[in-house]
Amino acid sequence: MAATQLLTVIEPDGGVNGHDVGMTNDELLHCYRTMLRTRVFDDTCMKLQRSGRIGFSIPNKGVEATQIGAASAVQKTDWLFPSYRDFGMALYHGVPMAEMMHNMFGNALDSAKGRQMPVHFSFEKPIRFVSISSPIGTHLPQAVGAAYAMKLRGEKTVALTSFGDGGTSSLGFHSGMNFAAVWKAPVVFLCQNNQWAISCPSSGQTASESYAIKAKAYGMPGVLVDGNDLLAVRKAVLEAVERARKGGGPSLIEAFTFRMAGHSTSDDPTRYVPKEQFAEWEKKDPVLRFEKFLAKKKLWNEDVRAQYTDEATAEIQAAVQLAEHTPRP
Repeated sequence: MAATQLLTVIEPDGGVNGHDVGMTNDELLHCYRTMLRTRVFDDTCMKLQRSGRIGFSIPNKGVEATQIGAASAVQKTDWLFPSYRDFGMALYHGVPMAEMMHNMFGNALDSAKGRQMPVHFSFEKPIRFVSISSPIGTHLPQAVGAAYAMKLRGEKTVALTSFGDGGTSSLGFHSGMNFAAVWKAPVVFLCQNNQWAISCPSSGQTASESYAIKAKAYGMPGVLVDGNDLLAVRKAVLEAVERARKGGGPSLIEAFTFRMAGHSTSDDPTRYVPKEQFAEWEKKDPVLRFEKFLAKKKLWNEDVRAQYTDEATAEIQAAVQLAEHTPRP
């Protein structure tokens, strides 16, 4: 795998070109189900915000494959230091929608008791999902410090930290990458390059050929992966996690993807993203791509999608009902 050559597993027709997927049918369907649950949760939060029932949300549509592919590569005993767009990772590891919805309403059952912004989740179980840090890049040194502590304690755990392309311009990115490489901290850096840091395009963010190539200057492996290909992301993250777990130190993975909505509900992407770019990436929808792969394996049809969507819709409706009628802290 390379820092400038895009790693792809799922072909446009759904084939895998000889790649060993290394997942059971149940694991593959769990990934697919989580993609749909993530999209349903996202759509619902957008509608809740637009109708004035919650104050804020951050769209997720288009980046589900990156998040769920990465989540499938870590264990529940590992630590996630996510960005505010990574709720798909929590859903993959079994966090109920209701717990997440309590945060969206900031009620008495919210793990932060309303002291955090919406979409700034924090969970101890069933996955170690560390509270979101709003200032861009500040959670990277946190992940590195936690990973180094794991190493000092002799633990075989790994930290995965996720951030956007804008995060690579932060001081936290440099200090985190440098410290991790020097001290071989067991941490994986996942850059979700959705091509826009709010309204700043990648061309205004870096002159590098890729973000992954920056890894070389710090002395760690860098991999560029197709972020709309769940299996490619899983492959890259799994190799980096296993390397870190064995004492090989950190890695940087760049997942090239695109967010099919604004940066947040406070943002209007039509003012800066060309409509042609939306049209191009709509055809690359990661959910549709994974459906083609599952169909090739005879694991998917329209009934499967309808069943999973109905289940997710029922879950989110119950979650909203509970969260909206739970008292404030």
